[in-house]
Amino acid sequence: MLLTRKATGHAVGQPRLSRSIHPVKTLDRRAFLKRSGITVGAGAASITAASQLPFMMMGEAQAKAEEGKLEVKRTVCTHCSVGCAIDAVVQNGVWVRQEPVFDSPINLGAHCAKGASVREHGITHDSHRLKYPMKLEGGKWKRLTWDQAYDEISAKMLAIRKESGPDALFLVGSSKHNNEQAELLCKWARLWGTNNTDHQARICHSTTVAGVAQTWGYGAMTNSYNDEQNSKSLMFLGSNAAEAHPVSMLHTLHAKENGAKVIVVDPRYSRTAAKADYYVRHRSGSDVAFIFGVLHHVFKNGWEDKKYIHDRVYGMDQVRKEVMEKWTPDKVTEVTGVPEDQVFQVAKILAENRPGFIIWAMGQTQHTNANAVVRASNILMLALGNVGRSGGGCNIYRGHDNVQGATDVGPNPDTLPGYYPVAVPGSWTHWARVWNVDLDWLKKQYVSEAMMAKPGMTVSRWIDGVMEKNEAVDQDPNLRMIFFWGHAPNSQTRGSEMIEAMKKLDLMVVLDPYPSASAAMFAKVRKDGAYLLPIATQFETEGSATCSNRSLQWREKVIDPLFESRTDHMVMYQLAQKLGFGDQFIGKKDGKQLIRLVKGKGGEEPSMEDVLRNEINAGCWTIGYTGQSPERLQAHMRNMHVFDVKTLRARGGKDAKTGYDLTGDYYGLPWPCYGKAEIKHPGSPNLYDTSKHVMDGGGCFRALFGIEREGVNLLAEDGSHPKGGEITTGYPQFDHVLLKKLGWWDELSELEKKEAEGKTWANDISGGIQRVAMKHGCMPFGNAKARAVVWNFPDAIPLHREPLFSPRPDLVEKYPTHDDVKVFWRLPTLFKSVQQQAVKEETHKKFPLILTSGRLVEYEGGGEETRSNPWLAELQQENFVEINPKAAADRGIRNGEFVWVSTPGKNPGGGNVRIKVKAQVTERVGPDTCFIPFHFSGWWQGEDMLPYYPEGAAPIVRGEAVNTATTYGYDRVTMMQESKTTLCQVAKA
Repeated sequence: MLLTRKATGHAVGQPRLSRSIHPVKTLDRRAFLKRSGITVGAGAASITAASQLPFMMMGEAQAKAEEGKLEVKRTVCTHCSVGCAIDAVVQNGVWVRQEPVFDSPINLGAHCAKGASVREHGITHDSHRLKYPMKLEGGKWKRLTWDQAYDEISAKMLAIRKESGPDALFLVGSSKHNNEQAELLCKWARLWGTNNTDHQARICHSTTVAGVAQTWGYGAMTNSYNDEQNSKSLMFLGSNAAEAHPVSMLHTLHAKENGAKVIVVDPRYSRTAAKADYYVRHRSGSDVAFIFGVLHHVFKNGWEDKKYIHDRVYGMDQVRKEVMEKWTPDKVTEVTGVPEDQVFQVAKILAENRPGFIIWAMGQTQHTNANAVVRASNILMLALGNVGRSGGGCNIYRGHDNVQGATDVGPNPDTLPGYYPVAVPGSWTHWARVWNVDLDWLKKQYVSEAMMAKPGMTVSRWIDGVMEKNEAVDQDPNLRMIFFWGHAPNSQTRGSEMIEAMKKLDLMVVLDPYPSASAAMFAKVRKDGAYLLPIATQFETEGSATCSNRSLQWREKVIDPLFESRTDHMVMYQLAQKLGFGDQFIGKKDGKQLIRLVKGKGGEEPSMEDVLRNEINAGCWTIGYTGQSPERLQAHMRNMHVFDVKTLRARGGKDAKTGYDLTGDYYGLPWPCYGKAEIKHPGSPNLYDTSKHVMDGGGCFRALFGIEREGVNLLAEDGSHPKGGEITTGYPQFDHVLLKKLGWWDELSELEKKEAEGKTWANDISGGIQRVAMKHGCMPFGNAKARAVVWNFPDAIPLHREPLFSPRPDLVEKYPTHDDVKVFWRLPTLFKSVQQQAVKEETHKKFPLILTSGRLVEYEGGGEETRSNPWLAELQQENFVEINPKAAADRGIRNGEFVWVSTPGKNPGGGNVRIKVKAQVTERVGPDTCFIPFHFSGWWQGEDMLPYYPEGAAPIVRGEAVNTATTYGYDRVTMMQESKTTLCQVAKA
């Protein structure tokens, strides 16, 4: 946590916080315990809650009983994607205490600093939250009523729509929304009539989803954190889990105790590297070269799993040829900087310690070449035979608490909930029916059916949607209005250009518990045109969230929304009413209502249970979000103690409240949980695992890419099938035709036959096709080979391509980036022209250091929420740049001094972008690399932005956002931003 020695209660050399307009008082241990509620009410507290406290935390019983009603509400941490459970103790509607859930099979009673302090977001003391609606008027933030805000916002939206059409709106959703809110926001955007909607996943794991899904069928983590305890090797490449996902390290350390070898490959010696058996430092942006260098030694020594490859993998022979010819040890060392013996040692450890995992997060994904990095990782695990078995595969750590679920069912620009493509007419037919919305009415909300089928812009590129010349934009208008619905703009690159785009907007609406950096950025350059709407936190509502391992957990509402805040789904409904599609939003048709309206603070709101049951469960057949009914999930939350820590499987037992038998379920019913809830599919803890029956959580690779390719069979070989399957060869996806050919059609009920006729396993809303296929031990999505060669990507076999801003112009010549693309995701995208210009201008000489970014354990995401938490603010008070002692000495920089970090990014007014941070001189980074955390905002190129925030709503800790300075660059497939490799210079301030 980068704790520093304290003097007079404050970090040495860091006095700014103590002088802040929002001071944080330093507390002694007794005051801290009293304030945090750890020993409050030990006498009359719920026995259930108190019994979960470890002995050392239990206070002496008090003689005087607490007054009032005491309840324990079970919820889930709202920070990273591990999914740590929390018991919140509520007295008379006030959240008085929190306790880690020791029975949780995921967090095992542990919390990181962020999780341990979440109660601060649910109490009023020193709150920096938005407390009421506001608008920017005359350069000042003015208080409004909700009705005033709705009236003004809706009037402006409808006026702009009349002039420019629905595509003038860009709607940025949130990975903080629960599944139900995410699905509703996806629906909201489509009812408005645009596909211009996206969320945080675009800029954290879109390359994961694309690369992994195109390899074997689903774009998610293959196993669970818990399953790492069954592994013999773990290679972290692109993940600093010890800080980004701290509680996940429990499972990693348990794996080490069991003898697993831990490898960390990272440009920076991280806290995760400190726990590794073997550490390798490689050059940022050279991941494909490193992975293929490891694979070279695997092939050279015959360590690949030949039978597995023959039975379950397509195209590995082509990859082998590429790797053996192009990625000889000398070429790998030239590109990565890693000596041959280290690359060989990694290959040897992985080969001798199987099954094993490769683990990544944004260190792999945020590159211009990230789709190739992800696929190279997949290929390495396929070559070793690790995928589809316990203890092995690709464990991909997502960032926010529900970024996985929001990706699965939420506001994506190219898909409807469940990854149904907007380009396929059947997707709209399916979801119009699920939503109980007239399809012809829905079509008329769009400018045209052509635009209805065109993927929208991405959140990474909304800046260009505003700024680009209109003739280059693949829609009628430029963007004129933007909604930041739970999204931090400082998490996006090219911040200096973003603030210029804000100047041109007609309307910006920020919906968030905190104002986020958007409020201050907008107010710095504008006098009016923005609205702030206070939103409740996830502790102030109920709903489900999906962990990184695909398990769903149900949060109980802990307390009512504070101040004048309202829940996201209430605001969606109330705005929909103002905009003319309120009835469609709740599925009201012919007097019938699909989603109940329930009473909430501030009005009526859609029932979260109904949204899960009647929309997500009823529509998301593709990814198996159909079996996780609210009742099943709630039973899991009440009975965590019955689930095995290693396998996640319930050992037995019935839920006391409902009588539901949990036996055989996997915790959280990790998707795919196929069929309707009644057939009791247990969920899938490990994807593609043929050692289990499909009704036991087993599976195989998805037949998503056809039956053959250029005369080569794409289906799995005979004998490679889920245990107990009646079809032992590979087979295509199930539909009504295949079911009839197999003679299984008559196993459907008459009602199921009526629904299934003409349908596939993915749009048969009766669930009959899935039910019958699984009854016979077959996966509804077929049984095929994974693809080592992906022919529908720009690079069929992953290629190393140098970053746009590379420190090595000699390597740019050998490994150039892609050609520029005229139109992609509605906008032109530059690649080679930017790279060649950087070479021509010799940018690497002016900016000789590589700049990368990452996380701290204290803060999360854009940081506005966690930097407003006094407990966390005390731990890390200023942003900093890690710089190697040699690089620091060359520049006359000493530890703790302010420095300017400048990059090739251009200020619109001229000159390069630069940010002011503290120097942290450390050997964690090599002489060629600098590291800056990305959680900060509130300064702008040396200026404190405090005057631009609403009064009392600025975060306690403010600092420069590294993404103010990050440069242009996007992944060729997904428009993922490049935030892990650019160039910089550091100079003493």
